[in-house]
Amino acid sequence: MRDLSSPMPRTRLGRLEVSVLGLGCMSMSHPGRDDDESRKAIRRALDAGITLLDTADKYGKGHNERLVGEAIAGRREEVVVATKVGFVGSSRDPSPIDGRPGHIHRAIDGSLQRLGTDRVDLYYLHRVDPDVPVEESIGAMAELVETGKVRCLGLSEVSAETLRRAHAVHPITAVQVEYSLMTREPELTLIPECQRLHVGVVGYSPLGIGFLTGAHRDPATAPPGSRLPKQPRMQGDELQTNQRHLARLQELAAEAGATPAQLVLAWILFQGQVVPIPGASRLEHLAENLAAVDRPISHRLLATLDREFPPGTFVGERKSSQGMRLIER
Repeated sequence: MRDLSSPMPRTRLGRLEVSVLGLGCMSMSHPGRDDDESRKAIRRALDAGITLLDTADKYGKGHNERLVGEAIAGRREEVVVATKVGFVGSSRDPSPIDGRPGHIHRAIDGSLQRLGTDRVDLYYLHRVDPDVPVEESIGAMAELVETGKVRCLGLSEVSAETLRRAHAVHPITAVQVEYSLMTREPELTLIPECQRLHVGVVGYSPLGIGFLTGAHRDPATAPPGSRLPKQPRMQGDELQTNQRHLARLQELAAEAGATPAQLVLAWILFQGQVVPIPGASRLEHLAENLAAVDRPISHRLLATLDREFPPGTFVGERKSSQGMRLIER
């Protein structure tokens, strides 16, 4: 665990001040996870200075929001609560997204009840509904800002063009996107557009859904509920290629005296353009991630990472074909 006498560094997402490292809570609702340990992990994260907690109404069909609400009871003012709206089914369903204004207005009340709060600090549109112009969805979310139920708005997995359209309706505070050493494509167009518009970037799955930790070199060893074994990049020739890159990452981590997870998180933090939100439902994983904030790693080594793993190094799609159809590029 990091030294609690040293305050966690802060950064800004629009007008929200947040810790440089957040906590993604989705995995806490996967099969076999222990709610008591998850609540302890959230509280330990707060003790260590993490302020940004990320959840969604879809995760565990509301279970995740309830879990977060229970964990932050009595500590609400310490937390920037981020949740999401829009997913109403599985990516395999014909129409899994509902971005209609009526649904958004109904969904926020459910989220507030489960979270045990009177407002959400950062409310994301989880995915853009292909049947609803993004301007309509953001317009409805802006009405929630006017009523005080929401402080700031965000988007998840959108293109630079969609961000511009949404931002013209109401200021967007943050865009959430998958971002890690093995998923650097957002650097090409989306992150530059966010910087131009002064929109923050929040990176989910910064450890490649666990692959970059080295603990699941064979995706079959991933814990129950993990999406890792189902990813196309974890199959056949793509997996073999990515395992070779992982081996190199492990060599560099050993040189740094760090774990692969700590090295990858340190690389993201060093860039200063993305707030990573690694998941950690177990206390030992949380401690490992937190140590990345303070671990001294040379700029030379971080530059080596940047040079040896440019965008496109890791191969294969990061989601199934059904999942990718819901992501704008």
